[in-house]
Amino acid sequence: MMETNQLFTHLSAQENAQSFLHKCYQNIDGQTKKSYQNGTTFMHYIQHGIQFYKSGEESSPIVRPVLYFYGMVHLLKGWLLTKRADYPESTALLAHGVTSRKRKRKDYQFFDDEVKIQQQGLFPYFAKHMYHFNPFPLEKATMRLLLANIPELHVLWNYQQRKTLIDIGEINSDQLLFPTSILDRFHLTRNAFVQRIQPFLPPIKRVSEQTTLFRIDLREGIMQANGPFFVHMDNQRLYFPASRDIYFPYSEIIVHYLILYNLSMLCRYETEWWGELMVSKADSAYPMIDHFLEITRRKIPYLIEKELHSIYSACNEK
Repeated sequence: MMETNQLFTHLSAQENAQSFLHKCYQNIDGQTKKSYQNGTTFMHYIQHGIQFYKSGEESSPIVRPVLYFYGMVHLLKGWLLTKRADYPESTALLAHGVTSRKRKRKDYQFFDDEVKIQQQGLFPYFAKHMYHFNPFPLEKATMRLLLANIPELHVLWNYQQRKTLIDIGEINSDQLLFPTSILDRFHLTRNAFVQRIQPFLPPIKRVSEQTTLFRIDLREGIMQANGPFFVHMDNQRLYFPASRDIYFPYSEIIVHYLILYNLSMLCRYETEWWGELMVSKADSAYPMIDHFLEITRRKIPYLIEKELHSIYSACNEK
């Protein structure tokens, strides 16, 4: 089995990229022609994406959001080509697909800032074809909501006296443990809570209650986490939103895209605010933004490579 962290290296050769797409296009008319046409583009999407991340790591923090955002965009486009042989079908898809307020108010608070979902562009396109949301269920999302759903940031939130995520078990484990207190924070009975999360889980074997916990036994472990279940990249633990107000049942890839878009816009168009943030570090949002940029640099290439690895494995099983 090819290791996930070597797949990008494998795909750096044009012949390997074309062969990979040929397997992806098994059910597409003109399989060989399409894979040949897209092989070079696919390879360059991946390579350019990785280079943007490397350049961002080596650059000043002031410009990192732009470089990381475009690194992510290139990796997403490569991933899309494995599913959508004719991407981009129109020039409308070349837009980012989200927007934010260009001019900030004088009382601007970063955590209250919003991104809004548009009907056309890259975001609604990959949300539709990779996650089957058409249209995407939310019209907008705040930075507070999005950042609260990144496991690697939950300790920083704890220092702000906000419990955002709870540890419920290990990835691949067939047991999940929830504190019974979560039911009050979701305003649900235990049965209603289980029904709410059941569509995101493998088949449930049983639910049993202990003194301060209830346990969900699954027929198989969660192999790959998606919202509302998020996996910590370093300790491979599963995390779940601690309360109803930050419940976000969508992929963490979506979370990072929306945050990076907004940070890249702040970097480009709110240069005074952004410059002061990076230089004086006066705003309480600085530690969260700074740590997020370090996490997203590592995690998005990891998550997208993992998605490509799943496709690679599935194709080889056919």
